[in-house]
Amino acid sequence: MKRHHWWRDAVIYQVYVRSFLDSTGDGVGDLAGVRTGLPYLKKLGVDGVWLSPFYPSPQHDHGYDVADYRDVDPLFGDLAEFDLLMADARRLGLKILLDVVPNHCSSEHPWFRAALAAPAGSQERARFHFAEGRGPDGAEPPNNWHAMFGGPAWTRTDDGQWYLHMFTPEQPDWNWRHPEIPAEFEEVLRFWLDRGVDGFRIDVAAGLFKHPELPDSDDPEADARTRDSVNPLAWNQPEVHEVWRRWRAVCEEYTARDGRERLLVGEVSVPTAREHAAYVRPDELHQAFFFDLLGAPWDADAFRKVVSEAMRDIAGTGSTLTWVLNNHDQVRTVTRYGEPAPGGSGLGAARARAAALLMLALPGAAYIYQGEELGLPEVVDLPDDVLTDPVFHRTGSRARVRDGCRVPLPWSGQASPFGFTTGVEGVRTWLPQPDYFAEYATERALADTRSFWHLYRDGLQLRASLPQLGDGDGTLRWLDTEPGVLAFTRGDGLVCAVNFSTAPTTAPVPGTPLLASGPCPAGELPGSTAAWWLADL
Repeated sequence: MKRHHWWRDAVIYQVYVRSFLDSTGDGVGDLAGVRTGLPYLKKLGVDGVWLSPFYPSPQHDHGYDVADYRDVDPLFGDLAEFDLLMADARRLGLKILLDVVPNHCSSEHPWFRAALAAPAGSQERARFHFAEGRGPDGAEPPNNWHAMFGGPAWTRTDDGQWYLHMFTPEQPDWNWRHPEIPAEFEEVLRFWLDRGVDGFRIDVAAGLFKHPELPDSDDPEADARTRDSVNPLAWNQPEVHEVWRRWRAVCEEYTARDGRERLLVGEVSVPTAREHAAYVRPDELHQAFFFDLLGAPWDADAFRKVVSEAMRDIAGTGSTLTWVLNNHDQVRTVTRYGEPAPGGSGLGAARARAAALLMLALPGAAYIYQGEELGLPEVVDLPDDVLTDPVFHRTGSRARVRDGCRVPLPWSGQASPFGFTTGVEGVRTWLPQPDYFAEYATERALADTRSFWHLYRDGLQLRASLPQLGDGDGTLRWLDTEPGVLAFTRGDGLVCAVNFSTAPTTAPVPGTPLLASGPCPAGELPGSTAAWWLADL
């Protein structure tokens, strides 16, 4: 039974729109494709859908470079199609969250184009971070900051000034100290709230404000996508919390009108759980992704430490926890945990299945990245000439390239495009699908009761029906176990146990499990397996 605050234990499915389902035959997913796939997501059992950016954009960073925050890029449809999607989602009882990008915009945004056309010191430039360069002729950047996608964080304009971009030169950072910026984004929120959306995923939610003096960094190559090496001068500035208080007030205003709660969930990358907790205070964000579980190595002690710190420092404040194992920026779980084998087998697949049951048993909310329910592996052999990630083009390195987790989903059939796009002769998907995707197609997964898909569906059904799961009473109690095994109870007698080793061990409680990530005889917990039991403890 769901709590009054639906978002506290919601399971949200992340749709990377361009890779979900294509309705037009151009090889790129779109909003009509998302609408076609909504019944599939309802059948899976999720509570809502987070849509990646579909706004007008030159697509230098696949939509995270926004040129117009109040429209739909023709690549993905139009506002009429968005309204149809909203109507279908409402009919199916699915929430819709939009991805909003407030830290930066596209270099083709009208306000940035106006800034380039205006002189130094103008109000148009004050909306961004323009500064004079250093050195006798201003030929050196204003400070030593590095961009998160590689290279310097500054680009020089034709008139000699420099502008700041913490990602790519095509993504200039907004100056949130300029009064027009917070006012503009409040109007953006209202535009989409008026169209019925249920909330927003906030990109770079710990960003926005930079140190007002833009001083040099002690660690100029700090990678703000790695939580332990954030540039504190460009990240997690105290003023950002007032923005989230104001956005929360806007959402509460809409809730007061009709009783329907709107959700704010932030991409918050900060060094500690205690700092994370500051973003989910009662008057700020409802949720913030807790990435430590995603980043933990496959080790029982590491997982226990991550969960314990989150329970103490975040849940202990009364906030909900928001768990993730994957997203559009990370290597897919199956590959991250070990080399996958054909047909969704192998150690990586076994661990990914176990991790899914662990995540779904934890108190709080959970987010599932598209394709995880199919057990999709990372596509690691994409040739250089098809890579689109700006990280690759800025650095020349494949080390952090994200294209491998963004390859279009396989739906049916034995050959590309695997039902992803219409039957137009010779159509190619925007990233090539490997032949082995046939083994992971949705059609095949639905027909196989042993598949990842059925494990997720069964886990979601139990999570929705058992009062101990989801938000439950918000508590978790660890059980004493053998080394390499993690076990805890939720509420009245629900036990979750995970065997992180490859060797079988005795189950922590007797009896046949309610659900297991692999074959699990009564009284035994095989290696790389998770299971749930109801027990009288």
